[in-house]
Amino acid sequence: MQEHFMSSQPLRGTRVLEFAGLGAAPFACSLLADAGADVIRVERPGANTSSGYSLRGRTIVSLDLKDERDAGTAADLARAADVLVEGFRPGVMERLGFGPELLLAENPRLVYGRMTGWGQDGPRANQPGHDLNYLAITGVARSIAREGEDPVPPLNVIGDYGGGLLLAYGLMTALLERSSSGRGQVVDTAMVDAGLLLMSGLWQRVADGKWTDIPGTNDMDSGAPFYNSYRTSDDQFMAVACVEPQFYRNFVNTLGEPDLLDAQWDRSTWRERKRVIAKTFRQHTRQEWAEIFADAEACVTPLNAVNEVRHDPHIVARQSLIDLNGDTFPAAAPRLSRSSLSIAASPRYEADIRQALERWQSYTQPKEAL
Repeated sequence: MQEHFMSSQPLRGTRVLEFAGLGAAPFACSLLADAGADVIRVERPGANTSSGYSLRGRTIVSLDLKDERDAGTAADLARAADVLVEGFRPGVMERLGFGPELLLAENPRLVYGRMTGWGQDGPRANQPGHDLNYLAITGVARSIAREGEDPVPPLNVIGDYGGGLLLAYGLMTALLERSSSGRGQVVDTAMVDAGLLLMSGLWQRVADGKWTDIPGTNDMDSGAPFYNSYRTSDDQFMAVACVEPQFYRNFVNTLGEPDLLDAQWDRSTWRERKRVIAKTFRQHTRQEWAEIFADAEACVTPLNAVNEVRHDPHIVARQSLIDLNGDTFPAAAPRLSRSSLSIAASPRYEADIRQALERWQSYTQPKEAL
């Protein structure tokens, strides 16, 4: 675990107490661990936790918060923590005796991160849900479909992992504010908020009168011939995203369809243009098209399946994926010019919890710092 204490890591010495959960909250804690934070994750005794990459950089301790002694230990950790992260439904932490009002009274510098699907208030706040539910009410899920087809669940990358990114951002803004005010605060993060924020470009299109609620008829939802994917002769796909006129010109000329050059934004022609482009792409394999468009500056790239990404020359050159015990995972990001982000070791289980607490208390970084 030596990588936790590299002086170049921006969050070195920052103490994060994570109450075990799934999805968004652990992802946020992983990002903090990548930046050097010392994350202690509290799990219920006998919990069947995952390990490896998804919980990297953690010290995992087993505590029964309904047991008086274990609850006391968790309270000691909370008093020493810079950040606390929980992902339960509203009111659960309060019932356990670990609500923000109580903990902030004991540790006024604590940044208390809350991660839920719906947020801490509102009529749905206490309802169960998953990523698709949160994307459903925010308009994300209904907007991802081809014309005349059913919506496609967009994996769980927007609500869960977009929510985790939003939580990490909120925690960092609160830590930054604390450096001047000396006070912590509560960070209420909701996956519905993440979905709405990530749709900011769509909301601008609505404001500009350039969006219709009919999926598959707009410029970014497969309606436009110049922002789409097309099947090749070997049943693979190429991605076309030549929105700007210079890239569109390069695209139609390289494709061999110069008659498509004029009236790029005439929506009445889009269906026919897509038919022509689709027919042309069926004439060559994906690899052949990748070579044809390699230097065309037309915003055309092959669509990689997940297991093909590790062989993509650009991904390989940037070392954007790493090998961990024979498996492939994303490398730490973003890249800082002076500080270091790195994928920390797999989680370790701490049988002697007092040692973890003593380690926190031994840091030379004063509590008055970040």
